Amino acid sequence: MFKELSDAVITCKNDVVTAAVEKARNEGISAPEIIEKGLAAGMNEVGILFERGKLFLPHVMMAAGAMEAGVALLEEDMPKDAASSKLGVIVNGTVEGDVHDIGKSIVSTMLQSAGFEVHDIGRDVPLQDFIDKIKETDADMVGMSALMTTTLPGQKDVIEMLKENGLRDGIKVMVGGAPATQAWAEKIGADCYAENASEAVAKAKELLI
Repeated sequence: MFKELSDAVITCKNDVVTAAVEKARNEGISAPEIIEKGLAAGMNEVGILFERGKLFLPHVMMAAGAMEAGVALLEEDMPKDAASSKLGVIVNGTVEGDVHDIGKSIVSTMLQSAGFEVHDIGRDVPLQDFIDKIKETDADMVGMSALMTTTLPGQKDVIEMLKENGLRDGIKVMVGGAPATQAWAEKIGADCYAENASEAVAKAKELLI
């Protein structure tokens, strides 16, 4: 069933995804499992195909829209504690100069399904926008993705801006993206590094709960 859900996302068609989600629901599979093991797995595969030049950006955007349609169907099935008591507020985005957002979007979806209140501010986000959104939402954590070595320093710059604004002590910082590493996170003073969406959820729970 998870393969069927994953394949449905790769088709980039909303109706195929929603049909697969309904089938999985009828088989008694939990909403978090449908998202993590089915839809997110398919979106990961779309990302790989895109990087290899097998799929193009319009396909990626359509797949992301199809996945979102599937997730929307599952909102009422999410665990009640996830809906009623948020585990924490997280601002998540891809830093300025970087237009990649597949991985970041999957992380946002997974964090949301785990019970966090997530404000996904998109890709190619001006660094000041991270600071503004953190202030606006009184966030507990900020997640920053960078998929290119040239945009990686943006993560360090936001941490410096948090310090300048007197916000650093009150917020946890998570970094990720292909060129990011645990060593990089430690070097720039981030609280954690996550290699994938599942790890991001685990680290967020570890730091915020």
